[in-house]
Amino acid sequence: MPAIQLSRRQLLRAAAATGGAALLAGCGGSPEDAGPASGTSLAYWDWYVSQAPWVDNEIKLFQQANGKTTVKKTTQVTDKYLDLLALAFRSGTAPDVFLLPTKPKLEVHVGEGWLMPLDRWATAEWRSRFPDNSFVEGVNIFGGKVYSAPFSGLAPALQLYLHNGVFKEAGLTNPDGTVQIPKTWDDITRAAETITSKSGGKVFGLGFGNAQKGALPWLIELFCRGAGSPGGTQNVDYRTGRWTYGTDRNYADFLALLLDWKNRGFIYPNSMSISDEQARAFFSKGRFGMIVGGVWNQAPWEEAGFKDYSLMTLPSPTGTPQGYFYGSPGSYLLGISAKAKNPDQAWAWLDWFYGPAAGKRWVQGGYGLSVYPENNDPAGVTSPTFRQYVAMAGTALVGPVPAIRNPEIAKVEVAAVQPDLPDVAAGIYTGQLKDAPKALKELEDRLNGALSEAVAKARGQGLKVGMDDYVFADWDIAKPYTTKRG
Repeated sequence: MPAIQLSRRQLLRAAAATGGAALLAGCGGSPEDAGPASGTSLAYWDWYVSQAPWVDNEIKLFQQANGKTTVKKTTQVTDKYLDLLALAFRSGTAPDVFLLPTKPKLEVHVGEGWLMPLDRWATAEWRSRFPDNSFVEGVNIFGGKVYSAPFSGLAPALQLYLHNGVFKEAGLTNPDGTVQIPKTWDDITRAAETITSKSGGKVFGLGFGNAQKGALPWLIELFCRGAGSPGGTQNVDYRTGRWTYGTDRNYADFLALLLDWKNRGFIYPNSMSISDEQARAFFSKGRFGMIVGGVWNQAPWEEAGFKDYSLMTLPSPTGTPQGYFYGSPGSYLLGISAKAKNPDQAWAWLDWFYGPAAGKRWVQGGYGLSVYPENNDPAGVTSPTFRQYVAMAGTALVGPVPAIRNPEIAKVEVAAVQPDLPDVAAGIYTGQLKDAPKALKELEDRLNGALSEAVAKARGQGLKVGMDDYVFADWDIAKPYTTKRG
């Protein structure tokens, strides 16, 4: 199952790496003609930068266990990865094993003949070690053949971070001296008010950086999901197959609350003009007590020596989340080149990479959650901050995916609308849009109109699709939705 990620999942995978050099050769030829090799060298590509220590350690352990096989790693720059991979396949220098590009979809690369089916190794017994619904036709299986497997576990995309020092200075502590973690919208209001008032206005309750138009949607996403709006800012509400910005009052209610915080002076006043990176730096310096972001916040903070923070997710009006983060069943990360000369050795490295032991080290190292639930034990995590994140694994569930139930839905191309959510949210926050409920309803209508037009166009092109394909009327948003229901 995939990790649920929102806006920064591609942006923050890597900043820079070794560049596009070293397109490792020696990967041509037919896998059917290649027998077991002595002293095999495997070319492996990824885009992992912050995760490089984990990869390097796994390579070391793998080579110790497989003395005749050497893994030669090349880490490419994320935004050049697909182009470099395509060039390598055209020139006959493709890596044996590689992280699969996130775009375009995996089926495109399967159709291009880049990937080797894994079925001769990925037996039913091998697949059974993964959770249910890990292997799904149209996701990592095509034409009944397995091409990859999930690596990461479902995870909460966003969290509310609390500066412990700021909270303690404001007296927001429990009898044992620990920070009071807010759970409800009202809790957060009280914390923001206390921080701002007790500092004499020198420290603010909340801050964000919306210069790239991303932070306001993150706030809406986090608070409205917790209030029970399962589409968040990413999807229609699959219970009805419609966008609901105007008809679901959670959106208007939260934006009214946000404006109230702004008007009462609880929000850092330059939040609309600074970047998220600047906001995170200001948070770490104690200029405000709370910020919304993802797990990507943690590594740069801790590298800079800032570890004095706590986190929670899905604040709700009631204190108990009414909705969750949702991801799709099945996922993919690693594949084997169709031209790999030594496919058995390539499989050995892929199998090691996907092994439960490697996944456990991934979690313990603070890199993310594992597809194996038993690995996501906070007790095994050294970092107290990452331990809190691991403990939130239960806030992410499998949700409906229309393209799994009807693969032709994936071919429906929905046009972008303008103004979009970031524009509308900014307009409401700055006061340019005076009537928030009206603006949200107009946004809802634009999005639903674009979806309806796209479906009609697809039907005109002969695709067997309809608006009903987006409706999962039996979905209980408090429970995982499995493909068996489709």
